[in-house]
Amino acid sequence: MYSIESQAMNDERWMRAALREAQRAFDSNEIPIGAVIVCDDLIVGRGHNLTEALADVTAHAEMQAITAASQSLGGKYLQQCTLYVTVEPCLMCAGALAWAQIGRVVYGAGDPKRGYSTYTTRSPFHPRTQVVGGVLADECAHLMQAFFLPRR
Repeated sequence: MYSIESQAMNDERWMRAALREAQRAFDSNEIPIGAVIVCDDLIVGRGHNLTEALADVTAHAEMQAITAASQSLGGKYLQQCTLYVTVEPCLMCAGALAWAQIGRVVYGAGDPKRGYSTYTTRSPFHPRTQVVGGVLADECAHLMQAFFLPRR
């Protein structure tokens, strides 16, 4: 088990990996959201938004990471895993994470327009899922702002 301090350091380490995925999305002209799923201190799934490239509104970073992790681990349940995602998951992704029974969700920046908390006061995740927000929030938000500023 991690101490609170070492857990925070570990969360930052893996969020930086999610930020690298978000940068890949940014570089591909996709909304810059990145995700990694970690199990036993290894990345077992990763993804970034591919909604434009695939012309698929469900091709969110979290969905890509869930699929990759499930294939990597050989099963659909991710109870022992942690998802690190740069922006608060939308309600669709939160639902998928609930079905996957992810053990923990760690996100960076909140999303007051499309994040799951905008739509519900109850947690949409599995009852045992732990949720932590605000990890490297400023860096995650900065990447989103850098993407949208020239488009507005």
